Amino acid sequence: MKDREMKLNVEKKQQRFVPLAFMVILLCAISFYLGGAFSSTKARVIQVTSGAPASKDPISIQLTKADCSSAFKQEPFPECNITFQDVTPCTNPLRWRKFDKHRMAFRERHCPPMSERFQCLVPPPDGYKVPIKWPKSRDECWYKNVPFEWINSEKANQNWLHKSGEKFIFPGGGTMFPNGVNEYLDQMEELIPGMKDGSVRTALDTGCGVASWGGALLDRNIITMSLAPRDNHEAQVQFALERGIPAILGILATQRLPFPANAFDMAHCSRCLIPWTEFGGVFLLEIDRVLRPGGFWVLSGPPVNYEVHWKGWDTTEAKQKADLDAIKGLLKKMCYTLYATEGDIAVWQKPVDTTCYESREPLTHPPMCDDSIETDAAWYVPIRACIVPQPYGAKGLAVGQVPKWPQRLSSSPDRLRYISGGSAGAFKIDSRFWEKRVKYYKTLLPELGTNKFRNVMDMNTKYGGFAAALTNDPVWVMNTVSSYAVNSLGVVFDRGLLGTLHDWCEAFSTYPRTYDLLHLSGLFTAESHRCEMKFVMLEMDRILRPEGHAIISDSPEFVEKAEIIARAMRWDCTRYDSAKNGEEPVLICQKELWKASPASDSDVIE
Repeated sequence: MKDREMKLNVEKKQQRFVPLAFMVILLCAISFYLGGAFSSTKARVIQVTSGAPASKDPISIQLTKADCSSAFKQEPFPECNITFQDVTPCTNPLRWRKFDKHRMAFRERHCPPMSERFQCLVPPPDGYKVPIKWPKSRDECWYKNVPFEWINSEKANQNWLHKSGEKFIFPGGGTMFPNGVNEYLDQMEELIPGMKDGSVRTALDTGCGVASWGGALLDRNIITMSLAPRDNHEAQVQFALERGIPAILGILATQRLPFPANAFDMAHCSRCLIPWTEFGGVFLLEIDRVLRPGGFWVLSGPPVNYEVHWKGWDTTEAKQKADLDAIKGLLKKMCYTLYATEGDIAVWQKPVDTTCYESREPLTHPPMCDDSIETDAAWYVPIRACIVPQPYGAKGLAVGQVPKWPQRLSSSPDRLRYISGGSAGAFKIDSRFWEKRVKYYKTLLPELGTNKFRNVMDMNTKYGGFAAALTNDPVWVMNTVSSYAVNSLGVVFDRGLLGTLHDWCEAFSTYPRTYDLLHLSGLFTAESHRCEMKFVMLEMDRILRPEGHAIISDSPEFVEKAEIIARAMRWDCTRYDSAKNGEEPVLICQKELWKASPASDSDVIE
């Protein structure tokens, strides 16, 4: 009897042990399966196939850990149809008919769902060449790189650009500056002395054309974000970036611009034809939000100086007078003062402090906004027809109060106090880190610092430290802050740099082939829980110029995976392990210049 009971107990223990052992084995298998793709490894066998389009063999790096192994593989990406050569996925004209026409909302960002995202390499136009180097590029570009004749024919009398042989030439003309942009800027500087002493550093140009205004301001140490939508003025932003001038696709419609409050020292509209007083003045109120206290709003063209020009504007004198009176009335209610006016240019100044707002009559329109929406929130946030209140201590953000350029680049901004984790100490540590890091990058990529690179993007910045470390090089940097991270973009602007909010799960607001160098530090670690790495890197390939470079710094597991995907995109990569510099590993890749195959049967993006 006793033996029988002992036997039954043993059988029961064995029954409990079998599922427990099975669960342990199953968890081990799952752990190694997931860990194989994302964990640091000591032993690696690299198996790379050619990036040629004919190859269908997967590109992989065999990852080995203990006695278990797994491999992450990526099939080489095919070429997109040639009709994709200028695709802008989130501002695609082929999808406009699906969206509301009210206030031009259809021209805002409308990204395709995940199921419609393409997984192919965007081809260059037939005859594409590596862009002309800066500073020569400001005055000319290859015609076949941006083969659009519309602006050339429609704006021929305004001297925007003209075709000469294989090139487009940019003489620096514009609708409101027929005698050249530099004469126009000379006149503007006389009206705004702060443009000459470093007080004015950052500018916004709405309706930028081919960005001649922003390009010419670079010689005067003023950096401009040129803004234009994708519309019937074909490729305005593409022309600007081909020239090496900062620009981004965007429109004043129903959503806030992707910039923080109190960012720009000056905003400019030269015959941009934006209906400033319609819809409760909402467009001008958005300019007010992004304009720094004490900042300047410059308007030239209709209805300014209508007495001289109204006959040429296909309108009536009474209509233009009414429009100007309406703009003046709205700006007065917004507490702006008419700062200066001469000829075709009128300049208004935003108040430096809150005194005027506090003395306004009750029920004055436009009203002050309540505090239901953060003033810096600017990613798919609706514009409201109200005045965004200035923050406490706004006077310290004002033009004339912020240190002048170039001192402001290295000065610790007051705005740090309002940013989570921000402090003067953290700012200095970040600056020192990037000074050291950029020096290291230049040992790996000696051309960094030369005119081989002009348009640069820092895809995951905090305070703009990478850009600041490059400030003496012939580059400009688009500093990108994740819309899901701490919004530190205001600090970037306080330093006299440019940037934008963005969500890397979506396409960026630019044309293909518009950046020479993409810098990515820690982005995959920060966003891997939301964004599929493959799609982020395909977007990098879309916006990177042929023969352009990418610098990727992240944890070892993400750098290894990035290398596999990069090779599947025909990039030539070299990895530098962390042991060489005591930091995270660095992957430096160069995009191949390839010609599109004969048009395939792949579908056009709808």
